[in-house]
Amino acid sequence: MWSSVPRVTFSNGRQIPQIGLGTYLTRGEEGIRSIKQAIDIGYRHIDTAFRYGNEREVGCAVRDKIAEGFVAREDLFITTKLWNSFHSPKHVAEAFGRSLANLKLSYVDLYLMHMPMALAFRGFDEADLIPYDTQGKVACSEVDLCDTWRAMEQLVRAGQVRSIGVSNFNRAQLRRLLAVATIRPVTNQVECNPGFNQKPLIEFCRGEDITVTAASPMGRANRSDSSSGVTANVLTDAGVARVGAKYGKSNAQIVLRYLLDIGTIPIPKPSNRAETLENIDIFDFQLTAEEIALMDAFATGKRAVPLKYYSHHREYPFGGGDDD
Repeated sequence: MWSSVPRVTFSNGRQIPQIGLGTYLTRGEEGIRSIKQAIDIGYRHIDTAFRYGNEREVGCAVRDKIAEGFVAREDLFITTKLWNSFHSPKHVAEAFGRSLANLKLSYVDLYLMHMPMALAFRGFDEADLIPYDTQGKVACSEVDLCDTWRAMEQLVRAGQVRSIGVSNFNRAQLRRLLAVATIRPVTNQVECNPGFNQKPLIEFCRGEDITVTAASPMGRANRSDSSSGVTANVLTDAGVARVGAKYGKSNAQIVLRYLLDIGTIPIPKPSNRAETLENIDIFDFQLTAEEIALMDAFATGKRAVPLKYYSHHREYPFGGGDDD
């Protein structure tokens, strides 16, 4: 039904569908079914990560739909991510190889550095992915993100990855990376929703020809900002509902259209078939400037996912200031 989702062109000339399927916590047989269902509906952009523990499910669903003849591999855009404890250049190729083996695909469309924060390496098993020190804090590593990036560039040169990018980077970290990169990052995947709309970062990335992928697009809908009197429950807000009624859309569809209109590629994670259908049905209308301003008013400046358990890391990207 929605096989003709618009595509965005990266700086390297490759293209990505303008909406993706988030798969965090999508696991097991039910996860495989839900991903296959999404492909049937028209999703062609699927986002996973080694840390999610579901690359096998994503790969199984993708291979089944290819085997059915429903899609070709070239029709699909698969993203996965390098986990924080694999940042050492000596681990990058093996980490990617494990992701590729989990997916059982010949290549990945997009490989992201999951975060700018390197962690101590304990191994590749799920139990090893969050290492702790003797004080009970997450154990950090001194590996520089630029060294990790250089190792990721080798994956592109080897033909195993079509494009590379980053996730959860702030502007200062992007500047450092751009100063040394011989293959530029094509996207920065970050939390982006009406409560935290990332407009300064979006503008910076636009100037550097880096797309922004909007993770956690719905944020946490039950938060409010008492200082402004604006309720952040955008999914039930009456004003947003009036905008939705104008277009015949739900509040959630208005949120996703807003994220498209401010220049991002949202990757919502639906919880059922109805949401899967609804989330992709956002390409037949566009918000006016006044409607975008209404959505802007929900911004609280507070993250739904602040990752505070990494706040002691020297590369913690959300420390405040102009480069946050």
